[in-house]
Amino acid sequence: MKNHIIQHYNQHLNDRINSLREMIVDLTEDSKNDAKGSAGDKHETGLAMMHLEQEKLNKKLLEFLETQNKFLKIDYSIVSKQVILGSLIESNGTYFLMAVALPKIEVEGKFVFGMSPQSPLGELFMGRKINDTIAFNGKNYSITSIF
Repeated sequence: MKNHIIQHYNQHLNDRINSLREMIVDLTEDSKNDAKGSAGDKHETGLAMMHLEQEKLNKKLLEFLETQNKFLKIDYSIVSKQVILGSLIESNGTYFLMAVALPKIEVEGKFVFGMSPQSPLGELFMGRKINDTIAFNGKNYSITSIF
């Protein structure tokens, strides 16, 4: 199951990166086409807006590339009796992959959250063992398995 989760998250990151790249290319093409046929203040404002959007997309793309780079550098094959970077944790019927912050997914009928060890909940999980319980935001998390 852990390998399926890793593959799913890697595919999610690839899809987001490819989508952002396509949007950037489309905006670049639109600005080139717009530059050929227009002049005046409205045209300049439109081009400026396209450039701002392109800058935002480029920033987002860099963030996803950095996230993917961090995600791929983690050694998920290490199995430990305590929670470490790369651990898959089962707690209260939910799974947490200790890696980077990623959205909730469903794999093999189980809900999984990608969690950064720097997140508030991630910090509490790090170093914990099976049967340890932590409290976070009024909820208790009991670790039942570490993969």
